[in-house]
Amino acid sequence: MATLAQLVAEKAGITESQAQMAIKTVADFLKEKLPAPIAGQVEGLLATDVSGVAGAAESMMKGLGGFMGSKKEG
Repeated sequence: MATLAQLVAEKAGITESQAQMAIKTVADFLKEKLPAPIAGQVEGLLATDVSGVAGAAESMMKGLGGFMGSKKEG
């Protein structure tokens, strides 16, 4: 999660500790709202060093956009 926290901190202009709190908040929300198998994948993804799977995480989140009911930009 350290790599993800660094990325969030850089992009959002916040400290790494603030980024870690934001990531944990979002992860907890997703784990609560998503079906158990997907929630487990979210937890597993955050437990690893995401530097090698950042692209996969981005794809997963884009895919969840439709699942969560968001509208596609076009």
